[in-house]
Amino acid sequence: MKLALIHDHLIQEGGAEQVLAAFQKIWPQAPTYTLLYNPATLSSVFAQKDIRTSFLQHWPGALRHYQWFLPLMPLATESYDLMDYDVVLSSCSALAKGVITRSNTLHVCYCHTPTRYLWSDTHRYVEELKYNWLVKKIVPLSLHRLRAWDQLAAQRVDLFVANSKNVADRIKKYYRRDSTVIHPPVQTDRLHIAPVVDRYFLTGGRLVAYKRFDLAIRAFNRLGIPLKIFGEGPEEKNLRALAKPNVAFVGRLDPEALAELYSQAVAFINPQIEDFGITAVESMAAGRPVIAFAAGGARETVVENKTGTFFDEQSWEALADTVVRFKPETFNPQLIKQYAEQFSVGRFKNEITSLVDREWQRLKNGQIRCGPW
Repeated sequence: MKLALIHDHLIQEGGAEQVLAAFQKIWPQAPTYTLLYNPATLSSVFAQKDIRTSFLQHWPGALRHYQWFLPLMPLATESYDLMDYDVVLSSCSALAKGVITRSNTLHVCYCHTPTRYLWSDTHRYVEELKYNWLVKKIVPLSLHRLRAWDQLAAQRVDLFVANSKNVADRIKKYYRRDSTVIHPPVQTDRLHIAPVVDRYFLTGGRLVAYKRFDLAIRAFNRLGIPLKIFGEGPEEKNLRALAKPNVAFVGRLDPEALAELYSQAVAFINPQIEDFGITAVESMAAGRPVIAFAAGGARETVVENKTGTFFDEQSWEALADTVVRFKPETFNPQLIKQYAEQFSVGRFKNEITSLVDREWQRLKNGQIRCGPW
């Protein structure tokens, strides 16, 4: 079985890139096709991999301002020559599912989410664009055309795998396709329970607008309780300007330093609606409870009064009220970590390899044909 991996783009590091790294370990001989690759913004995990980029890689400004090239990305995605492969496995939160394959190539799409800026978050995406009013008037016209392409591209996939039930519901709504749920891999073995817990609360990840770190900052500004935020991203400047001295930004950390940060926090704050939410599970793998907005992937990973608690309104006031009432001593770190083990890398490897091998064998034996099933 000759297999190729497809990824949207390697420009920033987040949960989707953790999944790709897991795929590359499972299938080390498989090349990775991606629109753009910027090693300067990524960890060294991708440095020695066979990464093949699209024609956009060599266009001036593409790595720094990749959003400007969005109208060309469908064409670039379709330009990959995948005729030599028996199986294509795409890691997709945007356009990677739209690749062109042979009629007898099995295409499995691991979908992190239907393209946010085309479907569930399209209006917020336009509102949050940091461009002038004219650009904001033009962008929706481009998104309209991309939305039609995205819907068509979804029909090229033979089998969808969703990273959560939450995403499976969205795949059904926007693409009219069923999917199998396999939760993403969390490196639970890298995280440990600390003998002593500090006084700070923790949040972090990619510092982007939809993750609503502004709510956490406003809540902790009012409470005056220490909050640490890890990660980098385009919203960092705005978030720093909003924060008072009790809020500390610690940047992007190596795995060992991040593990220590998780293990010594009172609790992890999850104010956003996540597709799945790897950072919340990482906190639980360190034995620390999660305070999460009651929506999205957190509903599948956080268990009320066992591994964390919820707040029902996505506002800083509701979060602050929950933090004030929170009693960390009522949570058992050992039980929390034990619960988190169900999301381990080993479990993910077993589930995804079993699925790909099974479907490839069914295709070879003539039990199925390529096309949505």
